[in-house]
Amino acid sequence: MIRKPRHGYRKVLYIDDLCVDETVRGKGVAAALYEKTLEYAKELGCQNPQIVLHLDHGDTFETCKSCIDSGFSSVMIDGSHLPYEENVALTKKVVEYAHQFDVTVEGELGVLAGVEDEVSSDHHTYTDPEEVIDFATRTGCDSLAISIGTSHGAYKFTPEQCTIDPATGRMVPPPLAFDVLKAVEEKLPGFPIVLHGSSSVPQDEVETINKFGGALKAAIGIPEEWLREAAKSAVCKINIDSDSRLAMTAAIRQTFAEKPAEFDPRKYLGPARDNMKKLYTHKIINVLGSNDKL
Repeated sequence: MIRKPRHGYRKVLYIDDLCVDETVRGKGVAAALYEKTLEYAKELGCQNPQIVLHLDHGDTFETCKSCIDSGFSSVMIDGSHLPYEENVALTKKVVEYAHQFDVTVEGELGVLAGVEDEVSSDHHTYTDPEEVIDFATRTGCDSLAISIGTSHGAYKFTPEQCTIDPATGRMVPPPLAFDVLKAVEEKLPGFPIVLHGSSSVPQDEVETINKFGGALKAAIGIPEEWLREAAKSAVCKINIDSDSRLAMTAAIRQTFAEKPAEFDPRKYLGPARDNMKKLYTHKIINVLGSNDKL
C-alpha cells in the first residue's frame, strides 16, 4: 500500500545529521525547541501553526531512532548510496519504527552529485521511474526524494557542463530532467515528492562574498524559473540550504570589510540574519509559492 502524507506541514524546522549529537544529548531538548517554535508562531498571529521538526539526511537507523525518541516529528533516511534492496530494507525499518509515533519518513531514490557537509557524491544517478512504485509500496515512506539533475552545495556543475548566457555572460547549468519528474508523478499520482540540492546560488551574494575577500569560483545553482516549474508539480518540499549559507556569509564578510574594528557578534550576525530573512521571503513568495498556505 502506498501511503498518503500523514501531515499537512507548511513550515519546516531543519536539523542536519551533523547536529544530531549536540541537539539530542539533553533529553527533551528537541521537543522543547519544537514547542517554543510553536509558541512563537502563535505570538506572531498564526492561530494554528503547522510546523515540523525534521532530520535531514539521516544515514542510519540509529540516528533516525534517536531523533524520533527525542521528539522529532519527521525524519529523512537517506539510503540512496546503498544497493536498491538494502535501501528498501533500511527505509522500511525506519518507517516501521517511526510510524508507531506518528512520525513521517522521507526516503530517497537516486543519487545526487555534489557535497553538503558529509553528504557527497562525484556523480548523479537519475531516479528510475520504474522503481518508485515498488519502493514506496514496500517501504511505506511518506515522501520520496528523487534525483532529476539537482546537486548539493554551491558548486553544482562544472564550467564544462554549462553554457554561457550571451546577455549576462553568466553560466547556465544543464537542464533538469523534468521528463523523469513527470514519469514519477504518473507512477505515483498525488504522492509527495522532494527535491534536494535545489539552491539557486544567487549571483549577487556570490559577488558580494568575492568582493569582500571570498574566492567562490564557478559557483552556480538551479535557476529559479526551473524551481517555479517544479513547485507546480507533485514536489512538496524543495531544499535550498546553500542559498542561506551564501546570504549569511555575504553579509558577515561585508560587515567585517566595512567595519574592521567590529567584534560584537550582534553587530554582524544581525545583518546576516536580516539578509537570510530577505532571501527566504523572496523564495517563499516569488519562487516556491508557499506563502499564505497555513
